[in-house]
Amino acid sequence: MTDNKLIAVLVTNGVEDVELTSPREALSKEGYQFCLIGQRAGEIIQGKKGTPFLIDKGIDDVQPQDFRALFLPGGFSPDQLRGDQRFVDFTKAFLDQKRQIFAICHGPQLFIQTGLAAQLELTAYKTVQPDLAYAGATVKNQPVVVSDHLITSRNPNDLPAFNQAIVSALTE
Repeated sequence: MTDNKLIAVLVTNGVEDVELTSPREALSKEGYQFCLIGQRAGEIIQGKKGTPFLIDKGIDDVQPQDFRALFLPGGFSPDQLRGDQRFVDFTKAFLDQKRQIFAICHGPQLFIQTGLAAQLELTAYKTVQPDLAYAGATVKNQPVVVSDHLITSRNPNDLPAFNQAIVSALTE
């Protein structure tokens, strides 16, 4: 399992561009690869700022056990994905198995639909924090929260600390 360098990234249109590109750059320097997972393989999605991203695999073509970790970037993407039970189930599998998960900004919205938020200590974008608290999560308003297998961050301004935390978690 530790030889696996593939990171699952659940994503669709409206992802916050830099919240995908910055962690991808930081992890690629350590030999990790992102696998962008969306509705269909080969689809081109658009980031909030217009960056095109190629979807590597469709959600129906992947299994959680194929990946070292799960990454949930923010923007409008997580809110759309949480309406599709397949993406919720994929996320829930990582939570159930206590496997490494990284989420930034609106990414933690997916945790609400899993029914497991009450077990989590995390942070998120300021408007998502109350939703997570209402779902029972322990929410902290700080740049990065590291809690067991879960690393979360609030917004693009926190990317340097977030990237350092996720690289450290994978290379320890």
